[in-house]
Amino acid sequence: MTIRRAVVLFNLGGPDNPESVRPFLYNLFSDPAIISLPKLPRLCLAWLISKRRAREAAKIYAHLGGKSPLLEETRAQAHALEAHLNKSAGDDVVYRVFVSMRYWHPRARETVAHVKEWRPDEIVLLPLYPQYSTTTTQSSMLEWAREAREQGLDARRHVVCCYPEERGFLRAHAEGIEERLSGLLDRGIGLDDLTILFSAHGLPEQVIRSGDPYQRQVERTCAGVMRELRLPQGSVRADWQVCYQSRVGPMAWIGPSIDEALTQAGAQGRGVVIVPIAFVSEHSETLVELDVEYRAFAGKAGVKFYERVPALGVRGSFITALGDLVARALSSSSPLCPQEEQPAGDPRCSMLALAPFKQESARAV
Repeated sequence: MTIRRAVVLFNLGGPDNPESVRPFLYNLFSDPAIISLPKLPRLCLAWLISKRRAREAAKIYAHLGGKSPLLEETRAQAHALEAHLNKSAGDDVVYRVFVSMRYWHPRARETVAHVKEWRPDEIVLLPLYPQYSTTTTQSSMLEWAREAREQGLDARRHVVCCYPEERGFLRAHAEGIEERLSGLLDRGIGLDDLTILFSAHGLPEQVIRSGDPYQRQVERTCAGVMRELRLPQGSVRADWQVCYQSRVGPMAWIGPSIDEALTQAGAQGRGVVIVPIAFVSEHSETLVELDVEYRAFAGKAGVKFYERVPALGVRGSFITALGDLVARALSSSSPLCPQEEQPAGDPRCSMLALAPFKQESARAV
């Protein structure tokens, strides 16, 4: 008898044509994890924000051919992971990897239907958000749980919460940095001439104050990557910093911002190597925000040179790391997450923050 195992990769999604930019934005800002207001005022505000921001967002996606590349990127990762899992599986096990996007197609409702039609014996839910946040991981998981319950998808579920210090994930980032540094060294640029800037998507400070572990986990990832980094023998220790991008609105956001980090590098006469540390796929925040907008900002700030490390994509060490997470999740009855992220009374990861999802899962099994 063949055991059928479904793996679901979660990501945010993005518009697939110019006409879908506004509805994508509406889906984003109507999520209570993004705007924590009662339903009616939240939906009204989402309608207003999406209307106001649609034109500017359309200009951003125009740089990318009028759509986000995130779905194609995520499907490529799904195909690579499926091949990796099936290559190492026994003759009596078959894997199929699905994609579920939070704010545009294919959303949880569509993917749940496809998974149910395939009739798996077990399901592994694997977010492509390495660091846990209520605004990403929890939001995606709770939407999945609601749809699975409504559609009667009752296969046994295993959850990967987060993997900020997964060894293969860290190594994959380190490899990308090493490749870029090697090119700089070949051009005669030394490590004392640059700063490695790890850039992550920002969050409002109030989200972090509420107990969200995202910022702490991002910082742990960056420190872990630097421990993994293999520098040429005898070279100086690389200077590095964590910073945050994509700030919107008037509220206070976590920092330092990438603007501040680039301004500092320019004042010091240094170059920068940008590492998108919370994005595992190329999309508008890497291909436009980092590659176009902040590159121009860096030039005006006097930054000596500006290099950007590619997102992880289908890098072999990253796909292997995802496969290892799947294997460990299948042997665990609880969401897979760093146990040290759970000090008493402090909801540092999904073991506590996903409690509603866990209860729904228990009823469904």
